[in-house]
Amino acid sequence: MTVGAFFFQRIALAAFAFALFAGGGALAQQSCQEDFQKLSVKRMGAIQALNDLGKAGKGKMDPAAACPVAKKLAGIETEMLNYMSKNQEWCNIPNNVVDGFKQAKAKTQNFATQACAAAAKMKEMQEQAAQGGGPGMAAPPKLPSGPL
Repeated sequence: MTVGAFFFQRIALAAFAFALFAGGGALAQQSCQEDFQKLSVKRMGAIQALNDLGKAGKGKMDPAAACPVAKKLAGIETEMLNYMSKNQEWCNIPNNVVDGFKQAKAKTQNFATQACAAAAKMKEMQEQAAQGGGPGMAAPPKLPSGPL
C-alpha cells in the first residue's frame, strides 16, 4: 500500500475544519473548538502512526502493521463525524464540511478494510506455507531415515 496524497488530504481537511471553528469568541465556538481540537489531536496521532509505517517501509506499508492503526483512525473519524453531525447547528458547521468529512471517512474506512484483508491473506498464506502446502505448493520431500 502506498503512502501519498491520501494522508495529506486528511491533514488539509482537518486544518480547514479546525479553522472554521477558530473564528468567533462565542461560548459555542469556544466549546466546539476545544472539543474538536481534542478529536483532531487523536486523529493526527493515528495519521502520524500510518505515515511512520509508510516511511519505515519506504513508501510501502506492511498490511499487518497498518490494519490496527487504520482501524483506529477509522474509529476516530467516525467519532469526529458523529460529533460534527450531532453539533452541526450548535457549532455552526457548514454542510459542505460535514459532507467532505464523510467522504474522507469513507476513504479511510476503505483503506482500513483493504489493509486488514491483505493482512488476513498474508497470514493465511504464511500458515499454509508453514504447514508445507497450499495452492500450487508441493510439500517438502521426506528425507530417508536410518543410516546412510
